[in-house]
Amino acid sequence: MIVRHLKDCEASERRVVSENWESTRMLLKDDQMGFSFHITTIYANTETHIWYQNHLESVYCMSGTGEIETLADGRVYPIEPGMLYILDQHDEHLLRATTEMKMACVFNPPLSGKEVHDENGVYPVDDSK
Repeated sequence: MIVRHLKDCEASERRVVSENWESTRMLLKDDQMGFSFHITTIYANTETHIWYQNHLESVYCMSGTGEIETLADGRVYPIEPGMLYILDQHDEHLLRATTEMKMACVFNPPLSGKEVHDENGVYPVDDSK
């Protein structure tokens, strides 16, 4: 069994900080569970272009408000606590935070830990075993 506490992970290399967000990666590829689990904070009044071409993601909003816009069709979905969105089609999107949002995120395939979005909003694929 693996047991971790958020506060311990936040004080370690598992916490990754970017311009618009920070993510504490509590479960990673090396844990060999087949997915990764993160607690991510999206900073207030930000817009982030994301396009996970190599990953599928589900995101549960624990706190805060914002919206997600799918670029293929221009649809905008409000984000509020209790809402789950699932990027099951490698959906290119804009994530906008009105207030600071705290999100629980699951990625498949799992992240290695240090990934940040490239210029196209993509996380690279990790082919290492």
